[in-house]
Amino acid sequence: MLLKGVTLAGARVDVRITGTTVTEIGAIPRVAGEMVVSGKGCTLLPGLTDHHLHLFAWAAAESSVLCGPPTVRSSDELRTALASAPADGAGWVRGVGYAESIAGDLDAPALDALHSERPVRVQHRSGALWILNSKAVTCLGLTDIRDPGIERDEHGGPTGRLWRADHLFRGGPDFPDLGPVSRRLSKWGITSVTDATPDLEDVAVASLQEQIARGRLTQRVLLLGHPGPFEGPLTSGARKVVLGDHALPGLAALVGILTEIHAAGRPVAVHCVTRESLILLLSAFDVAGSIDGDRIEHGAVIPAECLEWISAHGLRVVTQPGFLSARGEDFLRRTRADEHADLYRYRSLLRAGVTTVASSDAPYGPADPWRIIANCRDRLTDAGRTVSRSEAVDAGTALRGYLTPAALPRRHRGDVRVGMLADLVLLEGTLGSVLAEPDAERVRMTMSLGKIVYSASGMN
Repeated sequence: MLLKGVTLAGARVDVRITGTTVTEIGAIPRVAGEMVVSGKGCTLLPGLTDHHLHLFAWAAAESSVLCGPPTVRSSDELRTALASAPADGAGWVRGVGYAESIAGDLDAPALDALHSERPVRVQHRSGALWILNSKAVTCLGLTDIRDPGIERDEHGGPTGRLWRADHLFRGGPDFPDLGPVSRRLSKWGITSVTDATPDLEDVAVASLQEQIARGRLTQRVLLLGHPGPFEGPLTSGARKVVLGDHALPGLAALVGILTEIHAAGRPVAVHCVTRESLILLLSAFDVAGSIDGDRIEHGAVIPAECLEWISAHGLRVVTQPGFLSARGEDFLRRTRADEHADLYRYRSLLRAGVTTVASSDAPYGPADPWRIIANCRDRLTDAGRTVSRSEAVDAGTALRGYLTPAALPRRHRGDVRVGMLADLVLLEGTLGSVLAEPDAERVRMTMSLGKIVYSASGMN
């Protein structure tokens, strides 16, 4: 393939792709039989990477009923949504996006009052909690299952609340089709993702491999939740560790976990969203030590006194400032006033020498990278208020985070060069205009490993 007349580093050039690799850049004559794409002066960049999302959860959420803002805002609206929701093949209703502002802290009896006719499971918008009605509790046989994720009342009976216990629903080999999610990612210019789902089973990995082989999933995938190893478009990275704030481990236990993963030669990627879990984690690194590639996922609340501590261990932070635009007002209400400046830090982490990149956490956060890039700069809540303006970064800095390879090297080259894999995106306008108004509509074409996976109208 020959890309004619693209803009690269401010200059108009041609780019040749042979197989899966960029092989030539300059003024290049066409050879016989070569496919030619007119770049029309569009800016050429490497494909983007979403550094933290959940592929299967996102695909499943697409066919689930929305149970939270902005679609549902009251218990009556939730009752209506559940009643009108289609059931899956097993007769279940699956809801997502629940927030306590709708109907409080739900449990099985409270959910029964909203919908008792069919088995219902509703996921909290954090992704950490499922709430089941009584029919669903009975269908899963939770009374007789011993699992730490099953919340129980004072009599030992299940309350209908499951904490990080998605494995209890995995009763068969079927996984959702990732094609629609993959196409959406391609339309945004994303050619690589990091799936942060913890404890992926072999059958889930097999589904990923099969969907990649069939072309349903065109992005290259780095897995945090499986030891691997793999070859090709599916690879394994740092090992995911979840610090669930409903049941934080003791310091000695966490040190043991970090030490065991490091001994196997893998860095860790630690889910960490509160001040308490962060201080626990950094204290554990003080004992266990850190290795290159260790990373903090989310870092939703980072006190100023922890910045140099994070830097001293050489940790990386994968954050989600896009949450401010989706739930910022709720965050401000639910956190202490003295923590507002600590929410989803970015600039201060970079100043402390910490490699920091933005990501989506889809389906739990906004997925459009261009919207997230804009909010890294603006830091506006859903009501239009600014959250800690001092943590804003310019759009160019946020974009460079998306151009950082999935493995998060400390130094990276965010340019197109000979010898790189042909994961590329063409953007309408100059790079300056793209950064001034980040918008997914500017994506005109996306190529994954040398193949066109998205082309906007008017591109050939």
